[in-house]
Amino acid sequence: MSRLATRFEQLKSQQRKALVSYVMAGDPEPQVTVSLLHKMVDAGVDVIELGLPFSDPMADGPVIALAAERALAGGTNTLDALNMVKEFRQNDTETPVVLMGYLNPVEVIGYEKFVSTAKESGVDGILLVDMPPEEAKDLDAVLKQHDMDQIFLLAPTSTDERIQHVVKQASGFIYYVSLKGVTGAATLDTAEAAARIAKIKTHTNVPVGVGFGISDAASAKAMGQVADAVIVGSALVKPFATLAIDQAVDQTVNKIKELRAALDELV
Repeated sequence: MSRLATRFEQLKSQQRKALVSYVMAGDPEPQVTVSLLHKMVDAGVDVIELGLPFSDPMADGPVIALAAERALAGGTNTLDALNMVKEFRQNDTETPVVLMGYLNPVEVIGYEKFVSTAKESGVDGILLVDMPPEEAKDLDAVLKQHDMDQIFLLAPTSTDERIQHVVKQASGFIYYVSLKGVTGAATLDTAEAAARIAKIKTHTNVPVGVGFGISDAASAKAMGQVADAVIVGSALVKPFATLAIDQAVDQTVNKIKELRAALDELV
């Protein structure tokens, strides 16, 4: 059983919701990332989503787009991010790590080299924002050879046909985007998300996580009632835009503790 499947099974048996937390590799400085990952896990994160810095992050709002800029300015590239996972694995062999990024850097490296290097580094899955499931067959075949999960996005605008494609191919978990628009957008429609997630879950046993727009205990709790996992990104990345590194790390860790406590109230 994969690390992701094991983690979701553990949480299900405990009747707990997964907290999936995003961090941009190399933001604000490359040497910060690995220690930040460990602190996030200690604060209550169940699954890490590690962003791969890219110069044209079209699905990301300003907070994560600026994080990518900072990471690229600091010299972090895709292979550096994989080395960060490798270093993280020296002291943590249990927490699943999913890479989140865009297709272009992966194609430049090549599917086989990228996936085999990611696997050797200790990566468990990958989510490429701009890779539609209808075009993911070749990458999916390589990921399966290396026992890695491919995570896909579904949105309020996803057609029944797209949902069918995703549930056939997805493993690890499905990422339901709770808002129309970019990451970090403002308002959540819990009722619509609940209805859409219920519909998705009639077609699959793969866990469904919900993200985009979750920024505090109230929104985490609301989405935790309807999904298997709550995915938080911009709210954890934002402190690094304005604060000194130590202060930003503390603020991010405290936010994770707040979110973890809120989700644990649902038990």
